[in-house]
Amino acid sequence: MTRASLDKQPHEVASMFDDVAANYDLTNDVLSLGQDRRWRKEVSRAVAAGPAERILDLAAGTGTSSLPFTRTGAYVVPCDFSLGMLREGKKRHPWLPLTAGDATKLPFRDGAFDAVTISFGLRNVQDTDQALRELYRVTKPGGRVVICEFSHPTWAPFRTVYEEYLMRALPPVARAVSSNPDAYVYLAESIQSWPEQAELGGLLQKAGWTKVAWRNLSGGIVALHRGTKPQ
Repeated sequence: MTRASLDKQPHEVASMFDDVAANYDLTNDVLSLGQDRRWRKEVSRAVAAGPAERILDLAAGTGTSSLPFTRTGAYVVPCDFSLGMLREGKKRHPWLPLTAGDATKLPFRDGAFDAVTISFGLRNVQDTDQALRELYRVTKPGGRVVICEFSHPTWAPFRTVYEEYLMRALPPVARAVSSNPDAYVYLAESIQSWPEQAELGGLLQKAGWTKVAWRNLSGGIVALHRGTKPQ
């Protein structure tokens, strides 16, 4: 399997990420023109992990996104359904408690975490509503969720340029730096088909989250959504 289809069959998506695990972080850095580092910092700031807090980092891949939380003294659990990503992460960060898990059926008890977060992974889940409910379930009352995901630029001219980049420029760049460039064609298509910012906010509310808010990063290329589980 070289790429997944937009119906997001879990085995297809997991296999696709297995194939790109070795160079995934480097490829993202190149394709985002280094913006992914800034986005990770914004996620860390929004989660605001404190000492001894328990943080679930879902769709953590190789664990790169989990490292900022460890520096705050929090206990972070990186979770992903791609075994290839987890194996690569274990090579790089053998001390991280990398855990295999499906976003629609998380292997954690109710209320296990003070905060849950997922970056650039929610749109790859087959059932978004179920994933948001599962994140809600494993968060303790009063806990918080932070979702960082590709979104849609709000300024029409910039949006046109960005979509041209996704479908025309991204595949050739991916061929130069990725072991599986076809996977990035799927990723571009999945970004275009993903809900607008307000629609994702509505899905969070539907799953039970309150105080839902979002802000755009990089002109709306990425949106950072937040919510709280009621006490």
